[in-house]
Amino acid sequence: MDYKKLGERIRTERLRLNLTQTQLAENAGISDTYMGAIERGERSLILDTLVRLVNRLGGTVDYLLSDPVTNSNANIMAQFKQVIDCQPLKRKQMAINVLRSIFTYLEDAE
Repeated sequence: MDYKKLGERIRTERLRLNLTQTQLAENAGISDTYMGAIERGERSLILDTLVRLVNRLGGTVDYLLSDPVTNSNANIMAQFKQVIDCQPLKRKQMAINVLRSIFTYLEDAE
């Protein structure tokens, strides 16, 4: 899922309706800070939040989620980045160590 593109589509629809981030956030029952992070693609959203946004925007879920599914290296790296970006440094280092252990195990198993 390309959260940046999702956020851009949400922002486009919000602006089309002449709504502020704060107004849309209030309608969706989320904070305006979270709304801004969604529009910038920095945060993911749960299904309930997505449905509330779609209902307020008057669009459809399929439009907002209309990303092609790809398995490119860039896409995989972007997914890794999204998962670890919001984690503290200590957890990021721990995740790297776990990945190294997994890859070492897989190489030994081949």
